[in-house]
Amino acid sequence: MEPGEGIPQQIRQVFLFFVCLGGSLVCSDTRRYSVAEETETGSFIANVVKDIGSSVEDLAARGARVIFDDYKPYMWLDQQTGNLLLNEQLDREALCDLTEPCILHFQVLLENPLQFFRAELWVRDINDHTPTFLDKEMILQILENTLPGTVFPLKKAQDLDVGINNIQNYTIYPNSHFHVLTRNGSEGRKYPELVLDKALDREEQPEHRLTLVAVDGGAPPQTGTALVLIDVLDTNDNAPEFVQPLYPVQMLENSPLGSLVVTVSAKDLDTGINGKVFYSFFNGDEEITRTFALNELTGEVKIIRRLDFEKIVSYEVDIKASDGAGLSGKCTVIIQVVDINDNTPELTIASLISSIPENFPETPVALFSVQDRDSGENGRMVCSIQEDVPFTLKPSVENFYKVVTEGALDRESRAEYNITITVTDLGTPRLTTQHNITVLVSDVNDNAPAFTQTSYTLFVRENNSPALHIGSVSATDADAGANAQVTYSLLPPQDPQLPLASLVSINADNGQLFALRALDYEALQALEFRVGATDRGSPALSSQALVRVLVLDANDNSPFVLYPLQNGSAPCTELVPRAAEPGYLVSKVVAVDGDSGQNAWLSYQLLKATEPGLFGVWAHNGEVRTARLLSERDAAKHRLVVQVRDNGEPLLSASVTLHVLLVDGFSQPYLPLPEAASEPAQADPLTVYLVVALASVSSLFLFSVLAFIAVRLCRRGRAASVGGYPVPEGHFPGHLVDVSGSGTLSQIYQYEVCLRGDSGTASEFKFLKSVASNHQESMNEVEENSNFINGFGFN
Repeated sequence: MEPGEGIPQQIRQVFLFFVCLGGSLVCSDTRRYSVAEETETGSFIANVVKDIGSSVEDLAARGARVIFDDYKPYMWLDQQTGNLLLNEQLDREALCDLTEPCILHFQVLLENPLQFFRAELWVRDINDHTPTFLDKEMILQILENTLPGTVFPLKKAQDLDVGINNIQNYTIYPNSHFHVLTRNGSEGRKYPELVLDKALDREEQPEHRLTLVAVDGGAPPQTGTALVLIDVLDTNDNAPEFVQPLYPVQMLENSPLGSLVVTVSAKDLDTGINGKVFYSFFNGDEEITRTFALNELTGEVKIIRRLDFEKIVSYEVDIKASDGAGLSGKCTVIIQVVDINDNTPELTIASLISSIPENFPETPVALFSVQDRDSGENGRMVCSIQEDVPFTLKPSVENFYKVVTEGALDRESRAEYNITITVTDLGTPRLTTQHNITVLVSDVNDNAPAFTQTSYTLFVRENNSPALHIGSVSATDADAGANAQVTYSLLPPQDPQLPLASLVSINADNGQLFALRALDYEALQALEFRVGATDRGSPALSSQALVRVLVLDANDNSPFVLYPLQNGSAPCTELVPRAAEPGYLVSKVVAVDGDSGQNAWLSYQLLKATEPGLFGVWAHNGEVRTARLLSERDAAKHRLVVQVRDNGEPLLSASVTLHVLLVDGFSQPYLPLPEAASEPAQADPLTVYLVVALASVSSLFLFSVLAFIAVRLCRRGRAASVGGYPVPEGHFPGHLVDVSGSGTLSQIYQYEVCLRGDSGTASEFKFLKSVASNHQESMNEVEENSNFINGFGFN
């Protein structure tokens, strides 16, 4: 201690000494002042001027001050005003803890003369602390058989406040089984006690969670909470109880050993050893213990010996469940032995028809019986056949059934049926027996032969060899056996004059057609007849087909020249004036071909000429025309050889010779003679003979033409009556002459014979021109004018 610091302490000690000894200097009354804790620093507490009986000036002059017993400056005295002011915030709990009231003793000291006054400062409590439980969770263990009214102490809460601000009471929630009592302790502190209101049941509710609330008396009150966990302890107050008192069970008699029969289950609401359950047979006889085994822990009942429905139909087994404390329960297991379906149905065929004719409805096929040695549902049977066959089952007497057709069968659609008869009992599992029967459908001649085509068109080239195979017809019959064997034949023709039997024959077995003789296209172009196909059934059925035989043309006819005639008589001489212009028509070669098509397309060309280049022949129509102007130097007599060719294969041709005489005019007739052309004219009788000869030749020529046309028309009419097929027309080449299918000329020509008698000794015969329609003439003119030079054929 410093020397200077001990002086005030000594002064205080001396002062206290004088205070203690000199009571006369102390005011006899103790002044009391109060202040609430936590009041702000500098707050006014009281004015001591009146309390000490002095003035404000005296306080300053005498050095008035405040001294607390613990010498802490909680307050100070303002000498100017005499006010006691709070020097710091006061905490009642820090100053006095739980002491109530909380009083701080102090003195107001005056000097010169020395005088002091005693005073007390009461620090008032405020509710600035909440109740607090030291343990936020309290665990209580209570036996479930504890009687209601039992009290269980609980830990109290702490509140640093005092008086009314301290804990006043306790509450608890939920309070279905408990309530709480608030007790006063020896120190005046309150503590809680838990009271059981209702008996506990661990099996119903194994634990309870409660909330304990401590409430103080402040305004507003403050609270504190804690969790109270109540663990209900078990007692053996429950006996084992089975889930169901009766267990009905059905077991098949063929169940294998070790099969589980049933699992019994018992529950004990207790815990621990009180809740552990053990199973055992209750008064089990020897038959039961030898047949069944019981697991004492799981309650499983299993088979340990074969069941036999014929010996024992059912078993009644009593089972006991016991807990560790001796309580037990009982149940009964009824085991019904079920007969198994161990016999399959038996099927016996009494009658079977393996073949039935078609087209006969509801024909019986089979008769059979069924039986099953089992009983009940195991012995009841159901018979059926598959749905995809036209048969049905019809019950007969007792267990007999018939298999009959649903309707008329068609062998051509299906000739064989495999019927599966299925017999199934109604047991569990269902047993089935199947039996297969085969039914053949015999044929009935109900289908006529059918040709593959309704009509056949055959082609044969003319001049064929006899007995040539020209084609075949074919017919099929859907029947079988003799009913399907087909015989072919020629039917009588519609035209009785047609010698069909001498033209065509047919193979009765395979339908092959043969031409019996060589056919001539020019005589017969088409042949139409019918063939029949007949089966060998009874009655026999037949059908017909139309056969058309078209004769194809062959190039077997050479062109035939109609004009000029080549009959060995005097040659035809054509007279041409020397003044003729180029293109002058000298003559026209007319030819026909008995063939058709391109075999009859004719073309003309000049093979030989006395003077080449003077005359030309049109390839199209055989017209002979001058190619240039005639001159005096040209010879008077010319011999022309014209060849006519067809377009067939092989190519056939004919030739004709023309004699042309160049004259100055036509006033004097000229008749060239091969032997003596330069001899003088003969006497008049010769002229008469020539005229008669020319008239005969012309008449013969006209008669030949008419006869040829008549024959062609007759042939065409007969061909139309037989087949009526025209030869197909094609495009003719421009350099060929178009000839019709009948072989006649395609144009109509008019020939004029001029016989002129006069004082001379000669007559004149001249081929003038062809007569056609105006349209044809105009076409010829155009053709002649535009293609004159190109139309000639030069040798």
